[in-house]
This record gives sequence, C-alpha cells and structure tokens, in this order.
Amino acid sequence: MADNSFSDGVPADSVEAAKNASNTEKLTDQVMQNPQVLAALQERLDNVSHTPSSYIETLPKAVKRRINALKQLQVRCAHIEAKFYEEVHDLERKYAALYQPLFDKRREFITGDVEPTDAESEWHSENEEEEKLAGDMKNKVVIAEKEAAAAEELNPKGIPEFWFTIFRNVDMLSELVQEYDEPILKHLQDIKVKFSDPGQPMSFVLEFHFEPNDYFTNPVLTKTYKMKSEPDKADPFSFEGPEIVDCDGCTIDWKKGKNVTVKTIKKKQKHKGRGTVRTITKQVPNESFFNFFNPLKASGDGESLDEDSEFTLASDFEIGHFFRERIVPRAVLYFTGEAIEDDDNFEEGEEGEEEELEGDEEAEDEDDAEINPKKEPSQPAECKQQ
Repeated sequence: MADNSFSDGVPADSVEAAKNASNTEKLTDQVMQNPQVLAALQERLDNVSHTPSSYIETLPKAVKRRINALKQLQVRCAHIEAKFYEEVHDLERKYAALYQPLFDKRREFITGDVEPTDAESEWHSENEEEEKLAGDMKNKVVIAEKEAAAAEELNPKGIPEFWFTIFRNVDMLSELVQEYDEPILKHLQDIKVKFSDPGQPMSFVLEFHFEPNDYFTNPVLTKTYKMKSEPDKADPFSFEGPEIVDCDGCTIDWKKGKNVTVKTIKKKQKHKGRGTVRTITKQVPNESFFNFFNPLKASGDGESLDEDSEFTLASDFEIGHFFRERIVPRAVLYFTGEAIEDDDNFEEGEEGEEEELEGDEEAEDEDDAEINPKKEPSQPAECKQQ
C-alpha cells in the first residue's frame, strides 16, 4: 500500500505550506498595490516616527544618560525660578506700601470724607476736541441746567455705589451677585489687598470694608489666599510660578433674620402611627455672593475632590487673583467701564489681526497663481511666533 504522506520524495505538509506561502505572498502583493492601504500604512509610520518619546527610545544609551543630566539641570532651574518669584512677592509687598497712600485717598474721595481740589479734579478727556465743538450746544442748555439746579441742587456725598457698580460691570463678579445681595454691596466702601509679612508663607488677604449697615456687624470681611512657589517633587517640570493652593474665609456676624446665605423652607411631616401632620421649618443653603467668605477647602489629606468641587475651587482662586491683580489696582477704570472696553478691544484686535493676516496670505497666493499657475502652493510654517 502506497504512503500518501510523500509526493516525489517531498512530505505532503511541506507541499501544503509552500502553497499557503505562495497564496499569502500573492495576497500581500495585491494589498500593497492598493493606494489607500499604502497611504494608511505610511501615515501610521509617519506618526510613529515623529513621536518624541519613540525618538528618544531609539537613542544610544550614552545620549540618554546626557539627557538625564539635562533634566537634573532643569530641576535646578525650576528651584531658582521659585526663588525669583519669592523675591517678586517681596517687591509686590514693598510697592504695595507705596500704592497704599493713593488708595487711601481714593477711599476718601469715594466715601466723601474728603473733597478733591480743583487741581486734583482736572482731567483732559481724549474726546476733548469733540466736546469743544459741541460747546455751543452745551451753552444753550446751561441756563436750563442752572434753573434746575436752583430748584433742587443734587450733590450726593462722594461717589455713590462705587464698588457695587464695579460688581455690576464685571461679568465674573455680577454672576455671583443675587438680587438680595445688592442692598448689602451698596454699603461696600473699599477693597484692600494685604500681602504676607516677610518670612511668612506666601499669601495675600482681600479686605472688604463696609460702612455700618442693617445686615451684619463686621466692619471688615476677609478672604485669605495661600500660595505656593516651589516645584512639585513628583512633577517639577510643571512649575510655572506661584499658584494659589488654598483659601480661608471669615465668619459673618449676621443680624437676626438678615443672613442671605441661607433660606428657610417649610416641610410637612406625617406621623406614622397617629397620621397627624405637622409643619416644620429648616434652613438650607442659599446662593449668594457672600458665600465667597465660606469657601471650599482644598483637600490636604490625600483625598481628591469631585469634579464640581474642583471647578468651584478653581473659580474661587481665579476670582481672588482677579481682585488682586485687576480690580483693586484699577478700580476707577472698572467703574467707568474703560478697563472692560480695553480688554474687549484687545481680544477683538488679536482676532482681527489674525484674520487680516490670513486674508493677506490668501491674496498673495492668488497673485502668485495668476503670475505662475504652475507654481506649487507654499507649505505652511510649522511654528508661527506670536
């Protein structure tokens, strides 16, 4: 009986394997002739080859060793940068003392405790020429204004509702203010920034000074922001300067029935046995700007905050920084709205400039095409400096 496992001296398994290999090779040739498949493969290869981490992995061991040495130097740079920001904080403290007499005089003008002199009140407007052209028209109404002033002369004390107007003008703040907060904020007379003393941990305090009012007895409400200016041991390369890491508020001594941070609700309860119903009242949290003085605490025991709490805390830090860097130093410009207009114009200008540049580039390309239709379009720049 013949043995079927051999054919002409060659094992049947080898013959079958050779056939499969031949078929696979033909299939591979067919696939590699497909332009779409080739393009997809090339794209994957390009992505892999341009990944920084994959490139680092291909470097010789000696080069990797030198890169590690560079990272050591980078960490040392981060620590020097941290020292730089500590000295910046010292400079801020020094110049805050120079600003303070001017801010004190600002408060006196706002509250009406002091009336500015004619020299202090003189200000040349950018629209002075337009105002001069309109002088004739103004002269015509002078008599009517004098008659009205004689009938009832209005001369309010200081600048009424100065800080409250800033709250209304700035979106970041107006979003926090409820209707029942407004009468309280009209009693706000000043906001100050106090920096931590030399040798103390980096921090700053926002002081909100109120005149006597019907809502609480505190003359000053405070919010302390604690800062850190040192690289994180676990991720030193993420250091970009001082950051707010926590904040503390203060206790507001509300007068009876005036606490706007809580509201009283009525709830009915039914007795299980007797079936009788009673109405109870309890207090629950209420949305208010004055919750600003009762902030969330940053987690310091290793437990992570939920997403909503992290967002709330980040927003709080942003508002504190905005008060310190923008509102307090430039209060009059936020009162008049000029600072807000400047911010808006700056953002719009950037966008407009970018669109204009893009338009110019398109126009140049079109001109080139008309001059030399065969000219290939220019390649986009990999990095464009702003």
